[in-house]
Amino acid sequence: MSDPMRSPSADAGAPLPRAGLESIAPYVGGEAAIAGRADVVKLSANESPLGASPCAMEAARTISAGMSRYPDGGASELRRVLALRHGIEAERIVCGAGSDELLHLLAQAFLSPGDEAIHSAHGFLVYPIATRAAGGVPIAAAESNLRADVDALLAAVSPRTRMVFLANPNNPTGSHLSAEELRRLRAGLRSDILLVLDAAYAEYAEADETYESGLALARECDNVVATRTFSKAYGLAGLRLGWCYGAAAIAETLNRIRGPFNVSIVAQSAGLAALEDEAHLRRAVEHNKQWLPWLERQIAAAGFPVFPSIANFLLVRLPAPFSAVRADGFLQQRGLLLRRMEAYGLPDCLRLSVGLEEENRRVAEAFRALAEAEAGVGGRGKGRAKS
Repeated sequence: MSDPMRSPSADAGAPLPRAGLESIAPYVGGEAAIAGRADVVKLSANESPLGASPCAMEAARTISAGMSRYPDGGASELRRVLALRHGIEAERIVCGAGSDELLHLLAQAFLSPGDEAIHSAHGFLVYPIATRAAGGVPIAAAESNLRADVDALLAAVSPRTRMVFLANPNNPTGSHLSAEELRRLRAGLRSDILLVLDAAYAEYAEADETYESGLALARECDNVVATRTFSKAYGLAGLRLGWCYGAAAIAETLNRIRGPFNVSIVAQSAGLAALEDEAHLRRAVEHNKQWLPWLERQIAAAGFPVFPSIANFLLVRLPAPFSAVRADGFLQQRGLLLRRMEAYGLPDCLRLSVGLEEENRRVAEAFRALAEAEAGVGGRGKGRAKS
């Protein structure tokens, strides 16, 4: 008798994955190279243009001499320093190999087959992947002008809903919900629904007076988890280091199922040094504060709508007669790597990270050249996109 929970296979003797996994579209990161070019400007992955703190790099080099030893399985010192930095409890922090690992662990822990997890329509691609990998059903809630909509998220809740994933600020749109909206969302959810607030870009966003990362809400509510990462403002994307904070019971559950040594000694040591080097973090945030609005103005002035962002990237629309595919090719010819957005349901958009000054100026000049290349063709939009 065939097993309805197994995928069909032409070879009855072959190992079969759980049904449904074949529907997952693998995550594909931003491109990193252009064939035949050495002067590539990579703006496709929202990485920090200032890179890692020199202190973090030195700490990584030093600790690598001990790589024959297992790391501290609980990342105790890293959690202690994070707790002091953010005014939270160390025992409620769980560290992971990037916040991506923690998103998967949360789905694994709190979704049963057939359970639903809601995300906004243009939310981070890892949310439906993690949901399907756990046997759950991802539900996309409509957005309003590429911004998460609290009413739409709440309207998507069903008796089978067990999780809501929300990136704040959101990737790839750069938009965010205010602290007041986050609290209204949480208040509208049943107590058995876990609200996961993914604050990967919090360090850049905290200058906005309406913004809240979710740590305060997670401290108050048993059904809220906030996730953070060292990949963005701290410049440690290559080491894979993230953390989350939630109720003690949630932390205990994640510690039961995570790998016993899921954060390397190098990542832990570099993370600690990065936290200590507050001056480097301030420089990264100030650089973004200067160049994000500059890029927005320059690209909008060239005739391309730009969506407002409080992260370290911008979403640019290429309205007809322009084409995002053609524009991407045009920019690559100039050594500029941006991110196409078809996978996010935004085929007429490109996303670009803030770069160094010279890189940003190359981007601005390239968008002006793109507009001039198609001069005389009517119908293109202008200016800042409505939020």
